[in-house]
Amino acid sequence: MGSIERTAILAVLAILQYRVAEAGSVRLTVYDLLGREVETLVDERKEPGAYSAAFNASRLATGVYLARIEAEGRSIVRKMLLMR
Repeated sequence: MGSIERTAILAVLAILQYRVAEAGSVRLTVYDLLGREVETLVDERKEPGAYSAAFNASRLATGVYLARIEAEGRSIVRKMLLMR
């Protein structure tokens, strides 16, 4: 199953590290707390391995956002706190 390993938000740039266990379609999307899609960071086929995706949060307000990874027919959601 894909998993979000670590999320670090540095000022306005978040680096989301994730791991894919099996080859297949991977989608990594950021949402606000109202469930609105903010940005899709990854939407492609990936081979097994570790990856990272950069998220530019410069246009967003301070607050909590959700990162959702969908892979292998499952999904995992993690909170991200954006502070300025």
